[in-house]
Amino acid sequence: MDQGSATMRSMAQITFLEVDAEDQKSVRERFPEAQVFDRVLQGKALVDACKDAGVVSCFIHTSFTKEILMKLPQLRLLCTRSVGSDHIDAETCKKQGITVCNVPDYGSHVIAEHVFALLLSTLRHVTEADAKVEGGAFDYHGLRGIALRGKTLGIVGTGKIGRRVAEIAHGFGMKIVAVDQCRTLEIIDRFGVQYVSPDALLMQSDIITLHVPDTKETEHMIDAAAFKKMKAGAILVNTARGSLIDSRALLGALKTGKIAYALLDVLEHEQNFTENKELIAHPKVVTTPHIAFYADDSMKNMFSDSFLSIEQWMAGETPEHVVKPLNVVCDLSGIRKP
Repeated sequence: MDQGSATMRSMAQITFLEVDAEDQKSVRERFPEAQVFDRVLQGKALVDACKDAGVVSCFIHTSFTKEILMKLPQLRLLCTRSVGSDHIDAETCKKQGITVCNVPDYGSHVIAEHVFALLLSTLRHVTEADAKVEGGAFDYHGLRGIALRGKTLGIVGTGKIGRRVAEIAHGFGMKIVAVDQCRTLEIIDRFGVQYVSPDALLMQSDIITLHVPDTKETEHMIDAAAFKKMKAGAILVNTARGSLIDSRALLGALKTGKIAYALLDVLEHEQNFTENKELIAHPKVVTTPHIAFYADDSMKNMFSDSFLSIEQWMAGETPEHVVKPLNVVCDLSGIRKP
């Protein structure tokens, strides 16, 4: 890169979007001249905020569609503080010469921990027990829980998060089966994970937890046909993407008792409460507002990796966290066979 180009990069306007109050200090200390917004911007408001920016750091709730990107001619570096980048039109970025960076692993352990936070709080009736005691009834009747030890956990996707889930499940003494096109020998040896076919996972698992990306191949991979293959009274956990589950089919499975509990940190169309109202209100559904990632060290890692990408780009280097195409997609075709 010539000196002039390097100088232009170093002078680029930097804009940070979706920065919580707790994180603004670290952003301003690192980039004192940056614009910082604490809210989700869409449409004209997003264009107005980013129109002069050469660099933008965003999060998953801000959508950089083709329409938006075409109105941002100055933009050259777009950093998402997330693993997934499906909220960014990659093809348009490529055509416009915009480098897209992500955070490959901001904290897979915190999402794995949230899986078990959902399981333990639900299966041991923690919320109901607390309400009962606060109501003056120090009484365990009606609060019999379900133990994890000895249960079969089915992990769909054994990437960074899925492997962490296997590690924790092994500590609980669970039997673990998994589906993934790319098998990880380490978790077979260390945690006794048994890779099986998609149908076998559905039929054997007491608890199923999803850890695959949002792609055309994985959309609604848990549908009516998949629910039919599951054990009666199975428990479904989703901390990945809402699109993986057909919500209408899930409601049907809950109503028949095929699914005992659905523990959901993510929903289809998350911003549309009305569309999800019936599912959220179901007594056997526990929902959290996409907070599996939201812990102290994971947030720190998100920003530090984003800072690094920006500084490397401004120095004329190719950032090490440039988004790479997904070359391996889990073979989930068997789940969707009728």
